[in-house]
Amino acid sequence: MRLFLLICIPFLLFSADLKKREIEMGGQRLIVEIADTVETRSRGLMGRTSLPENGGMLFVFSHPKVLSFWMKNTLIPLSIGFFDSEQRLLNTVEMVPPSHPNLLRSYKSSAPALFALEMSQGWFSDHQIQPGMKFSFLDPED
Repeated sequence: MRLFLLICIPFLLFSADLKKREIEMGGQRLIVEIADTVETRSRGLMGRTSLPENGGMLFVFSHPKVLSFWMKNTLIPLSIGFFDSEQRLLNTVEMVPPSHPNLLRSYKSSAPALFALEMSQGWFSDHQIQPGMKFSFLDPED
């Protein structure tokens, strides 16, 4: 039990420190955690056992590039959408936790992207979010 707490508590504390923003896409209002540093992007959604409905994580990069993600230490299946510098959706990919820690698959954007949005698996298809659609920030940046 003690080892479990030592492993899980850092994940819980980490997520509480992330700034949150409200975005809109396809008529859906989302509250997303912002991962905009090397540390927050590296940690991502590791160790999480769930995401709130209409909640996710928005990864923000300093310049567009072909982005590549993996599911290291990620426990829940996710969908990821990759967005260009105009916040336009390029493509989405369904991601599954690895069956073994050494079997990590890479999930990539189809073109240079500036943003990546991780949501619960199936979220983009469930809400008819298609390539070409844009997201908008609804709140001012802190």
